[in-house]
Amino acid sequence: MRVLAAMSGGVDSAVAAARAVDAGHEVVGVHLALSTAPGALRTGSRGCCSREDADDARRAADVLGIPFYVWDFADRFKEDVIDDFVAAYAAGETPNPCLSCNEKIKFSALAEKAAALGFDALATGHYARLADGELRRAVDDDKDQSYVLAVLTAEQLSRAMFPVGDTPKGDIRAEAAERGLSVANKPDSHDICFIPTGDTRAFLGAKIGIRPGAVVDADSGAKLADHEGVHGFTIGQRKGLGIEAPAGDGKPRYVTGIDAESGTVTVGSAEHLQVSSIIATHAIWTSGQVPDAPFDCVVQVRAHGGLAPATASPMDVDGEPGIEIVLREPLTGVAKGQAAVLYSPDDEAGDLVLGSGRIASTVSTPQVALAR
Repeated sequence: MRVLAAMSGGVDSAVAAARAVDAGHEVVGVHLALSTAPGALRTGSRGCCSREDADDARRAADVLGIPFYVWDFADRFKEDVIDDFVAAYAAGETPNPCLSCNEKIKFSALAEKAAALGFDALATGHYARLADGELRRAVDDDKDQSYVLAVLTAEQLSRAMFPVGDTPKGDIRAEAAERGLSVANKPDSHDICFIPTGDTRAFLGAKIGIRPGAVVDADSGAKLADHEGVHGFTIGQRKGLGIEAPAGDGKPRYVTGIDAESGTVTVGSAEHLQVSSIIATHAIWTSGQVPDAPFDCVVQVRAHGGLAPATASPMDVDGEPGIEIVLREPLTGVAKGQAAVLYSPDDEAGDLVLGSGRIASTVSTPQVALAR
């Protein structure tokens, strides 16, 4: 097969490309230039798309003896990922930009260009597995990225390759060293790739500006503080609330609701964070088939953690494919804009991805309206 290997400049994508070569495929490496003003160097494990990353990817391609190109996707990335990220926070949501990047850039724009150029598959360094076209968790639980890949359709998965998903990260680094790849010990990227400082609130503040509102108590409705914009808050947040006096019961307060229209941020006790059901929109079924009846599953609502057994039912949400998810155990920290990813409840310890949806609203266990 002709395989296009997406090479970020990191160790995972370099080894993924190497394994595709070992498998006998005709491999071409490509690095995506996603920044309109790439920096010369990364800041430790923060940031990406720097000239350093492009150079690291090129050196890895040279070691593997494969052709290498840099493709400019900066405008598309800004429009589909960065602008969407800012708009979602301005609307009181907590988006995961990796989901948007996978859905709209790597496995849409890039994959479409690859297909147009005659490539049969796109290989990436994501930690996930594909078996008979089915998306599964990676062997390395700590590095598993099936959550951020659950937005891919059956067609997109049919043209994807995840060569490193069957190997623990430590072994991938050791393999890279054995292959003479200089990125063997390069730090993993953390935080949001287009915010190299790691200060998301400052980044959003510069984009959105000041939009004052009030922080209010979930039980009494009393105003507790002023704030400069709902973009500075997310469901479950405990620090940086701007509240001077402790709660009457002495317990910590958390953000339990965000109303972007009124600018109101609601805070309350941990009990107010417990969610009993979720409505998700933009439903995607990785098999390509919409289930015809409610089914048992395990739902994950954050990239790391937030797991609970549930019953999911396909439904129509304002004319769009959606999912109603009724939890058997309450979850906390469930935020609008994040993905609800559904896994098989019993297949190989529940590692099979069944589908996903974008969290639109929740109902809390004590029937307090959260994140609506």
